[in-house]
Order: sequence, then structure tokens, then C-alpha cells
Amino acid sequence: MDHQFRNMAYMLFGVWAVLLLTACTDGGWNNPYPTAEADRNILYSSFSERPKHLDPVRSYSSDEYAFIAQIYEPPLQYHFLKRPYVLEPLSATAVPKARYLDADGNWLPAGAPEETIAFSDYEIEIKQGMQYQPHPALARDGQGNYLYHDLTGEEIESLNTLSDFSETGSREVIAEDFVNQIKRLAVPHLHSPIAGLMGEYILGLNAFGKTIEDVYTQLKNEAGLEKPYLDLRPHRIEGVEVVDRHSFRIRLKGKYPQFVYWLAMPFFSPMPWEADAFFSQQGMEKRNITLDWYPFGSGPFMLTENNPNLRMVLSRNPNFHGEQYPSEGEESDKALGLLNDAGAELPFIEKAVYSLEKENIPNWNKFLQGYYDTSGISSDSFDQAVKFSDQGELGLTEPMQEKGINLLTAVTTSMNYMGFNMADPVVGGDTERARLLRQAISVALDFEEYISIFNNGEGITAQSPLPPGIFGNRTGEEGMNPYVYEMSNGKLNRKPLAHAKALMAQAGYPNGKDRETGKPLILYYDTTASGPDDKARLNWFSKQFVKLGIQLVIRATDYNRFREKMRKGTSQIFMWGWNADYPDPENFLFLLYGPNGKMEHGGENAANYSSPRFDALFEKMKNMENGPGRQQIIDEMVAILRRDAPWVFGFHPKAFSLFHSWYKNVKPNLMANNTLKYKRLEPELRQRMRTEWNPPVLWPVITLLVVLVVSAIPAVRICRQHERSAVR
Repeated sequence: MDHQFRNMAYMLFGVWAVLLLTACTDGGWNNPYPTAEADRNILYSSFSERPKHLDPVRSYSSDEYAFIAQIYEPPLQYHFLKRPYVLEPLSATAVPKARYLDADGNWLPAGAPEETIAFSDYEIEIKQGMQYQPHPALARDGQGNYLYHDLTGEEIESLNTLSDFSETGSREVIAEDFVNQIKRLAVPHLHSPIAGLMGEYILGLNAFGKTIEDVYTQLKNEAGLEKPYLDLRPHRIEGVEVVDRHSFRIRLKGKYPQFVYWLAMPFFSPMPWEADAFFSQQGMEKRNITLDWYPFGSGPFMLTENNPNLRMVLSRNPNFHGEQYPSEGEESDKALGLLNDAGAELPFIEKAVYSLEKENIPNWNKFLQGYYDTSGISSDSFDQAVKFSDQGELGLTEPMQEKGINLLTAVTTSMNYMGFNMADPVVGGDTERARLLRQAISVALDFEEYISIFNNGEGITAQSPLPPGIFGNRTGEEGMNPYVYEMSNGKLNRKPLAHAKALMAQAGYPNGKDRETGKPLILYYDTTASGPDDKARLNWFSKQFVKLGIQLVIRATDYNRFREKMRKGTSQIFMWGWNADYPDPENFLFLLYGPNGKMEHGGENAANYSSPRFDALFEKMKNMENGPGRQQIIDEMVAILRRDAPWVFGFHPKAFSLFHSWYKNVKPNLMANNTLKYKRLEPELRQRMRTEWNPPVLWPVITLLVVLVVSAIPAVRICRQHERSAVR
């Protein structure tokens, strides 16, 4: 064999050997993660948009809570397994009970009439020994001085991330840190979204905010800085005080039992004064070294990488004080394996890696390959993932079942509805004519069809403002809206269109024409939906009104203009929604409370509905404990709403999620956001499945090699002929 053939043989053998070695490794060629991580207890997931606020004083969206709820520890949390939702201690030692006082500051006995209650006191004792995550803001030198609280401009310019600080420190979480965070809620330039609401209840919070605004303005002028550091410790809120190192007290105006739900939100997490002192240094914000970028807590995880254009990483907090997996839950939890880890130390995973995925298809493909442990279901992948049986039951397709993928569904504690502006002269008001018109439209709008077409069947039609899982919601015939539905053979059915048309005739609009003028009825639908994808949905709404002979005019506009219309009360019909802040009927029924009208009071009552009887019942119900008495009042309130029909009760969306067989302790919890600590993985099973699902595809490479060899043969022959000619 001459040297040309020998060299080519060596080259092909080398390539072939590399291919064989690669094929024999456990990691696939397309594995996006380091091979060394294959058997580690690391959760892999994705995110689609950078969280805007990670400072708990401002954060108020689900994509932000997905991160900060794993890091911060407010006093309370929701039990992971129990239903209905139950509050339990997190950083507190117990769920606080309110103690009531009269206007003179005298303690009132339990069960005192509400009109005698002037103040409610909540004393919160926190657990001892909780430590903050390692952080440069708490780093000290040998003399106890903070290392990084007085950095020079040159030192700050040299920083890129929080990890550039070589030293970190920690200390115990104390009651003063919780009080400091409550003060931060009222600081105007921090723009807390709940400052206004909390100012209505926490004694002295509004006055504190005004004082701080004046102090901060003076400080800015004196320092000549746009955002100087303001030490909140010397300034006191009348209704908030430190009792001792591990307890503090909050005093509310009047009675507000829903306040304990707010104590389960990150807004009330501890925040050490050192955090503000550290992050407020001039130049830090320019380097994106802020609390909005690097959260600072005592929870089971800490954010160790924040690269929103690539990935975000939560790692186990080495200073975490510890917590145990729950030992009790619902009756079905044991059979489902959700109590197998009862009493085990949390968290189970060492790290969670979230990769940026802006498109649904690559996210879905990586889930199917086993590179993401869990996934939602987009419209693009819905038919590939789930199917409906002949009886209409939802289940997984066979390919999903063969992979051992599991499906989890849950009706969300949220509401999507069509609202009527009750200040409008045509569809609004409390006249019989307008009421019958609204009832007719409520019957005609086939939201069962809407859910099927536009939500892939992901939702259930609403019978009242209260979603399933919220106290006061009733099911079956007892929970049916009799103005829109009827029972037939034990099944809930929407009333026929003929009934809606009869209501139209009674309202003076036979076949959609005004009996008095003979003109067709024209109604106006205000929306921000104007893109190509929205066209089918808007056409659907138009067709629903056409069934009654009503011409629906779509008035599409941008979001700012739409909000202005809602604020001024110039809209007529609109779609709106609400997600529960906490699992209490007050959080939904207040959306129709007269004094919350958007037009007059700037509240969340977008329909501007007002009913003296409903309002009186709401005021009586809102501060009651759950029980038969409260249920009776709610039933009467719901009956009023069904009759007056200020909303077309649309639907409660259903959440769908998929997860692999190696992903454990999965149960829908629509109130809790801090559930990462409960999740457990079986990384060995995951790696075995990844290898099986992602075998190397060698035939294209082999084909290419064969083509190269065949193509090289003529060249080698020519080369040999030239050599022989030269020898002669």
C-alpha cells in the first residue's frame, strides 16, 4: 500500500474511532449540559422572559415569584399538600391570631362586635437561628467593620457581578429585619404595588411614607445625589414595632382577617438594613448590582447566576436553617406517593438551572428529549401531548404514555369574564330592560365553545365570580346559575338560544331591533386585541351577538388608551380577568363592590357595578370567619349578581403541565409559589432515559465518509499515474 492510501486509511480509522467512542458515552451528542452533571441532583427547566423585579418590595408577578419565592421567607406559607389551602408557619413560629382593641386602646374579648373593634394587633414570633445566605453585604473584617459598605467609584467600576466580591458573610435573621421590610413598602421611590392597600390598614404607614418622602428629598438635595442611601432604622411607624430580638407587632386599623394571607407573600419577608446600605452605593445600579437583580434571603435557595440572556441558576443555600417535608395531606396523597418523603430534610435538589427559551417548539423538543424535567403545553404541542376520549375525558397520547410522561391538570383560582359598564345608558343601570338584555347576552355567549376553540378545552365555565377551591363556591345543581343554565338528565346545560331571544323581546329588542325606534341594536366591544392572531377570537364574539340580531362593533386600541377608557367609564363591553391574591371569597367579590368602582373611585370594580344590598352584604361578609353564616351571605350575594348580570361569567382557566417519571412530589398548589424545595429527582433514571431517547445518528456521517473515500479514489489514481510518468 503506497503512502497516500495509508494516510487516508489512518484518517478514516481515526474518525471512525472517535465516532465509536462518542457513541459509547452516556451523554448524547446533543446534550446541552456538561457530562459531569449527568448523575447530579440538578433540576432543569426554562423561562421565556427576564424577571423584571426580584426585590420583594416591588415584585408582584408569577414569573418573578418563580425565583424569589424560593429565596425569601415571609412569616407564613401555604401547606404543600392540604386542601382547602391552609396557612402554616414559615419563618414565624405560629400563625398569628388577631387581638382586638377598642378606640381607647382597651383589649376586647373574643367575639366582640365588629363595630367596637378599632384596632387589630398581630404579634409575630420568628424562629431563632435562621441565617442569611452568604453575601458580601454582610462581610466584615477582623474589627467587625463591613468590608463593602464604603466602596470607591473605581472599585465599583471594576465589578461585573455579585460573585466578583471575594468575601461574604452572614448573620441571624431578627425581628428588626421584618420591620425594616415593612418600612420599605412605604418608601415612595421603591414603588411597592401594595403600598396603597397596606396604607389603608397598617396604622401610620401612610404618614410614615410622607415623612420618608420629605426626609429623602432633603437627603438628595444635601448629598447632591439622585439615589442616596436612606437608613430607615431611626424612623418609626406608629403601628409597627419590634417587641424583642425575635418578635414584632403590627397594628391594623379595624378588623381585617385577610391580613394573614399577605403574611405569606414575599412583600413581608425579612430584609436586613445592610442590603440597602450595600446596594445603594453610587454606581452599583449602573452595574446591575441591585436587589432587583440579586435577591438576598434566608430560604432554601439563592440566585447564584443571573444571565437573563442565557440562564438563571438557583443553588442550595448552605446557611439554610432546615425544614421537613410534610407528614400529612389529603386522603389520596399517600396512595399517590406524595407522602413517601414525609419528615425528610428539605430541599432535595442541589441546584435548579433555568435556560432562556423564547420559542415554544425548541422548549417542547428539549422536554421530549428529557433535557427539561417539566413542561407546560402550548397550542403548538397540544394535540401531540393530549387527547380526548369518546366520553370527553382528557388524557395523554400514546407516545407520551410510552415515555412515562405524566399529566397534571388543575382549575386555576382565576376568573375570565365579559363585563358590562354599568354606567353605560344602554347595557348598564338597574332597569328591567337593561337587566334582561345582559341576561340574554349571558345565555347567548357560548363559553363552552370558546374554551374548546381557543383554550384547547383548558377551562370550565363559571357559574359565579368564585372559582373552585375558594370558600363560597358551590358545585353541581346547587352551584348552577339558573339565569343561564338548566339541569337535564343530571347534566348542566346552557339554556337554548330561543330563551335568549325571548329575553331580548321582553327587553324591547325583538330580533335585535329596538321596538321603539325600529333600529338595529348596535353594541361596542372595547379591546386591546388587534393582531392577526386575535382576528378569529374577535370574529367569534361578533357571531355570538349576531345570534341575537345584535351588531357588535369592535373598538380595538392600545393598552394605555384602553385603560383610560376603563378609568373614565367610556367603555361599553369588555373582557377582563382576575387571579387570586389569596384564597378568600373577599378577593373576588370585592371586584363588584360599589366603593371599588373604577370610574368614581379608581378601584378594581371595572364594571362600575353598584347595588346597595350587595354592598351591605359584602361589608358584613368580608371580615367573617369561614362557616355556615358566611356561606349563607355569599349565597345571597351571588344570587344578586346572577340576577343583575353585570358580568357574563366566562370561565375559570385550567392549567396543564407535564412532567417526567423521574420528577417527584408534584401536586398543583395554586397559592404557594415556594414549592421547589419539595421537588425530588431520580437523576440515574433520567440519564438512562436520555441515553435511550437520544441515540447518536451515525448514518449521515458514515455516508459522508463513504462519499469522501469514493471521491478520493480518482484523485489518488491520477496522482499515482503522475508519479509513474515522472519515474520513466
